[in-house]
Amino acid sequence: MMIEIPAVLDAGGVARLRAIIDAGEWVDGNATSGPQAALAKRNEQIAEDSPAHREGGAMVLEALGRSPLFIAAALPARIFPPLFNRYAGGQGFGTHIDNAIRMKRGTDFRIRSDLSATLFLSDPDSYDGGELVIEGSFGRQAVKLPAGHMILYPASSLHQVEPVTRGVRVASFFWLQSMVRDGEARRHLFELDQSVQTLAAERGQDDATVIRLTGLYHNLLRRWADT
Repeated sequence: MMIEIPAVLDAGGVARLRAIIDAGEWVDGNATSGPQAALAKRNEQIAEDSPAHREGGAMVLEALGRSPLFIAAALPARIFPPLFNRYAGGQGFGTHIDNAIRMKRGTDFRIRSDLSATLFLSDPDSYDGGELVIEGSFGRQAVKLPAGHMILYPASSLHQVEPVTRGVRVASFFWLQSMVRDGEARRHLFELDQSVQTLAAERGQDDATVIRLTGLYHNLLRRWADT
């Protein structure tokens, strides 16, 4: 399941975040790559544990906590500290798959990467190329979203970033471990949640059917969740 999460950051939030990271320390993106990814990856990243990384990452996490759609779609248990990258001058990232386990260097923090996320931080008209191309059961899709919008997709998917031939593509990216490991179960829960929300808006939260479906949602979550 691939889900667009619109307006994680508004225009002001994007501007504030960009001011932080644009002034930060940028290093070779392969600082966080495994040996296979290093063969395909050509970009820059904000240095991990730098002030810009910590401040910018905290901003992203705070914004995610304000997004009901993100919470419903991801059911996050643990989120890897958000990273930031930029592509320019023909840089891109060839076809690859994300590591199953992501570890934060120098700590005991680790997660199982169930979902990957890219939060776009550049106006799509300001650069050419840079599409995030994702392959999965949904087919092959090229994603290029407005600044402040995010795409959430299975970390098990093959994906790539097309070379940027004009301008600069800046984004935040990270992985998360969901409370519900099984992707199909997570999809069913998301669809049920969205249906309940729609019905509640029409009938009210005290409607008997809304109450029963809400109970079904929570009982399924209780059955499938691993916290």
